[in-house]
Amino acid sequence: MQHTVTKEELDQVVAGETVPTRFRRTVTEHPDQVALRWKNQDDSWGEWTYREYGDRACRMAAGLAGLGLERGGRIVLMMRNIPEFHIADIGAALCGATSISIYNSSSPDQVQYLVDHCEATIAIVEDISFLERFLKIRDELPNLKHIVVLHDPDGQAGDGVIPFSQLIGTDPVDLAEAAKVAQPDDLCTVIYTSGTTGPPKGVMLTHYNIVFTAEAYLKLLEFDPLGKRAVSYLPMAHIAERMSTHYLALAGGLEVTTCPETAQLAAYLGEVHPNTTFGVPRVWEKIHSGVNAALASQGVLDKFNEGVEAAKPIALKQAELGRDGKLPDDLQQTWDFLDEAAFRGVRQQIGLDQLEIAVTGAAPITPELLEWFRAIGIPMSEIYGMSESCGPMTWEPYRVKVGTVGRAFPGCEVKLLEDGEVVCRGGNVFVGYLKDEEKTAETLDADGWLHSGDIGEVDDEGYFRIVDRKKELIITGGGKNISPANIESALKSFPLIGQAAVIGDNKPFISALIVLDPEVAPAWAKSQGIEFDSISDLATNDAIHAEVERCVTEANQRFSRVEQVKKFTILRDEWQPDSEELTPTMKLKRRGINQKYSAEIDALYVR
Repeated sequence: MQHTVTKEELDQVVAGETVPTRFRRTVTEHPDQVALRWKNQDDSWGEWTYREYGDRACRMAAGLAGLGLERGGRIVLMMRNIPEFHIADIGAALCGATSISIYNSSSPDQVQYLVDHCEATIAIVEDISFLERFLKIRDELPNLKHIVVLHDPDGQAGDGVIPFSQLIGTDPVDLAEAAKVAQPDDLCTVIYTSGTTGPPKGVMLTHYNIVFTAEAYLKLLEFDPLGKRAVSYLPMAHIAERMSTHYLALAGGLEVTTCPETAQLAAYLGEVHPNTTFGVPRVWEKIHSGVNAALASQGVLDKFNEGVEAAKPIALKQAELGRDGKLPDDLQQTWDFLDEAAFRGVRQQIGLDQLEIAVTGAAPITPELLEWFRAIGIPMSEIYGMSESCGPMTWEPYRVKVGTVGRAFPGCEVKLLEDGEVVCRGGNVFVGYLKDEEKTAETLDADGWLHSGDIGEVDDEGYFRIVDRKKELIITGGGKNISPANIESALKSFPLIGQAAVIGDNKPFISALIVLDPEVAPAWAKSQGIEFDSISDLATNDAIHAEVERCVTEANQRFSRVEQVKKFTILRDEWQPDSEELTPTMKLKRRGINQKYSAEIDALYVR
């Protein structure tokens, strides 16, 4: 069984391995397998095989070496989800160097901090809009020797900026020889945290960390990932995307379709029909809202929901049995009927009909939403971890207990401390924060345990449930400890509510800031005959307020009296990823929210 795989067993498998050696193995053993796909401007598809991927990566390595990049050097990448990212990243690894991806929304000041902090000597940017941010602060970056731009059709880059074609046009290095340069303990990448509690911290991950985690994934999947389709759409600066559609792909031979903008994901899913998909909860919430809106417009939503309710106990039984478990004949017949009548067509329409693995993570998801996806035949499970653990600490993709984040990841020890904090130890645990011994000592103890800062619970089968962030628990004026994340998840389970931030620290009661869903709210308003010019208008509409109040009242029934939302306000703003309110992966920035909406919060507590 996957959960009996020990660290010692995995260490034997990955001994001496690095990202380049695993890449070389896949290129050598499966040269004709499609590796990377993308959509051209004319909507046609382009693709590279692993042989072509390997050739371009080797040319990139030669080009980077020509710019002086050596083992131990560092480069930064600012690109959307495009195939050239993969080429540049592996090209750097074949030089024995470390590549660091920067969030594309980073301001010039943020770019300056990150590039200076990691001491990068080379930057590769996708286009002129990204390049401009580097040029504004280049004089403040003495270590940055070269800037490379991928797209410059109008020749705006100016002197001193190197075209990407110059690097890729170089004669390739020998893959077998280049794969020997990096060593397992060398730094493979630095993942910068989103900086919600101060300046971003640089999470240092070695080649051993990455390869160990990839191998553990492969053990847990229990099927050959070669040729399985995935869509890459989240920022590569985030460990979840970097691991699941970059490192895991090159180690296991996935076929990755690159989607340059998250907003285009729905269209890409409809064309690619992936076999494996990772999404933060907000992505799954939007898919759910889209399905509901479409079915409502066809007048069949109520009937569909009846089918979902009938399927939920069957789906939960299947989750209990696991991947290879067989349902009793009567349940199987009921499921087959519901699937044929309603669910299969919906899955096909949204492009999720061929999923073998559907994963949610990076933030809490409501059990109700996860049950909904499983009820319509999408095999969803919840994963838990952090950048410091290369992504996963716990996961169970097949024998799923809804409301938990699964069991300890293969090769990992996971336990609770006396105060309930979740800690982890294993080959996936990072080696420290770049240039920050104090923060490293706070997070990684002398015995190798990674302290998550999360409060959890564990059952007698080893399934973990995350209660909340240790530092984010609300302590009301009455001294009650309350989890805001649980309440927020319950509020967001209603399609009309796109985002919610629960307030109550040192306050007499719990309140909430609510943001309408930008797709569902207009559709709902039109169905009610409400006239409006923008979604901002709907925030002050009496009918909308009444419907949100109904949702809040229903959500409150899940909680004790002291945990219930007593007051709320609907904000006129839409919260965007990587903003004052949200991180790039759509986690709440509580400090930013509290500062920006201080007047609205104060108004909730006026007697």
